[in-house]
Amino acid sequence: MPEFSTLKINQDPAVSSIARLVLDRPDRFNAINDEMPGEIRAAVEWAQKNDEIHVIIIEGAGKGFCGGYDLMTYAEQSVDHPCGQEKDPWDPMVDYAMMKQNTEDFMSLWRCSKPTIAKIHGAAVAGGSDIALCCDLIVMAEDARIGYMPTRVWGCPTTAMWTFKLGPTRAKQMMFTGNMIDGRKAAEWGLANEAVPAAELEDATMRLAQRIAGVPRGHLAMHKMVVNQVMLTMGLEQTQSLATIFDGITRHNPEGMWFRRYAQHHGFKAAIEWRDSGRPIPEGDEARAEIRRFNQQT
Repeated sequence: MPEFSTLKINQDPAVSSIARLVLDRPDRFNAINDEMPGEIRAAVEWAQKNDEIHVIIIEGAGKGFCGGYDLMTYAEQSVDHPCGQEKDPWDPMVDYAMMKQNTEDFMSLWRCSKPTIAKIHGAAVAGGSDIALCCDLIVMAEDARIGYMPTRVWGCPTTAMWTFKLGPTRAKQMMFTGNMIDGRKAAEWGLANEAVPAAELEDATMRLAQRIAGVPRGHLAMHKMVVNQVMLTMGLEQTQSLATIFDGITRHNPEGMWFRRYAQHHGFKAAIEWRDSGRPIPEGDEARAEIRRFNQQT
């Protein structure tokens, strides 16, 4: 089996036609670092080449699925990272190149000819929701949560899957509020295929995976291609390009720079507490004035 630094993948010991991809940074809530997107893609490509495998389950080790990007270092410190550039002027194409690559890596779950199932416990939030929504199917614990809180400030979901999964009205509700929904609501809205009590999550996921695994690989590939083609015809790739550009802008416009300066002075936890509390986010000239004040204190 291939070995990675952020995840594990192998064939299920009980059912060899099912691959288990486990995000494995439990001490960081399986947060996405620079290595994880490429390792997800490499793991999917390994499963793609294994003719015995018909379906891939992706899940998280520890307390949850994935807490999003591991942003504490980038937000709190003055590091010159492609996605958190301190240099002036900001180079949007450097930012875009990195985030577009991450998006393409996550989308390997969607492009793979074999069905992919996200098994979600705990939370799949921010960039973690991008990973989950790139999967074909989602099974959630009823008390699990999913959402993209950085839409309030400092983020735009680069995979742009919310509209394609939920439709425009509910996608707008999620994007405008930055709220999370639990597994019950996700199933009610059609985002999750099924929501079950946490103790039943493994059994429910395996029932679905085993049912799919009994279908010939060629049939699965054809049916997935037909559905995916509808999404492509609706403009998925073009929408993702726009979302990835906007993601970089959200981190470098006045509001995004205010959020970063606040995190640098008060800590990332304090910054996300403000972001998620519903308090108004400083914007425009107010944000610029706060940035100048923070800079003078440095």
